[in-house]
Amino acid sequence: MKYLLTNKFHFPESSILMLTEEETDPYRTPTKQNMRMALYWLVQGCQPGDSLLFHYSGHGSRQRNYNGDEVDGYDETLCPLDFETQGMIVDDEINATIVRPLPHGVKLHAIIDACHSGTVLDLPFLCRMSRSGQYIWEDHRPRSGVWKGTNGGEVFSFSGCDDDQTSADTSALSKITSTGAMTFCFIQAIERGHGATYGSILTAMRNAIRQAGGSSGVDLGGGAVTSLISMLLTGGSVGMGGGFSQEPQLTACQPFDVYAKPFSL
Repeated sequence: MKYLLTNKFHFPESSILMLTEEETDPYRTPTKQNMRMALYWLVQGCQPGDSLLFHYSGHGSRQRNYNGDEVDGYDETLCPLDFETQGMIVDDEINATIVRPLPHGVKLHAIIDACHSGTVLDLPFLCRMSRSGQYIWEDHRPRSGVWKGTNGGEVFSFSGCDDDQTSADTSALSKITSTGAMTFCFIQAIERGHGATYGSILTAMRNAIRQAGGSSGVDLGGGAVTSLISMLLTGGSVGMGGGFSQEPQLTACQPFDVYAKPFSL
């Protein structure tokens, strides 16, 4: 992803903050505190004309929602490295940190490659697309009337799967190494010239994952045993014959024509 941002979209390397498990610097590992600080850093001091990007590839989950602001009754979450002791980062916090403060003229794209990630930014509208490419915008605004959109800015989120699905890691797509299927398909869509509109990207990603449906090498992040357990517990994203049933999703702060609006970072 870093290569794509710096070479295709010309993001300066100095503008990219990466948190990874491989880091030796304790402030660059994806702990809950570091991830929270990185989210604040992303939007701090943003000005009209700025283009921001949040990419997350890791574990996601969901938990019962008790304040009535979720259509499906669940909050979606990201799982930091230390989530077992420090807890998860809930979609309400993500929305309050990087969505609601965005002023007019600022654009944010999120690319979230995780289980249960469909509405993890808690954006008000979800693009429900059929396999034939027809779509409608679902209204996910809370009945309470609380605004989950921005302060005038634009936000678009591509996610690895629907809220009730899991996202796979697979070597069936890259043929080289195990990687997040959604991340790989997003990069592939851009590099193969399908990045003209939001609709063309979403369609290309879904087609790539669907075509890999019969391929081998699927892993939900911990080998065959973890894959089997994950399928039994969650319904799984691995279909018959080792394929995927995950479907990448698009959410936004406002509905728009996905086949007409040009995509740009």
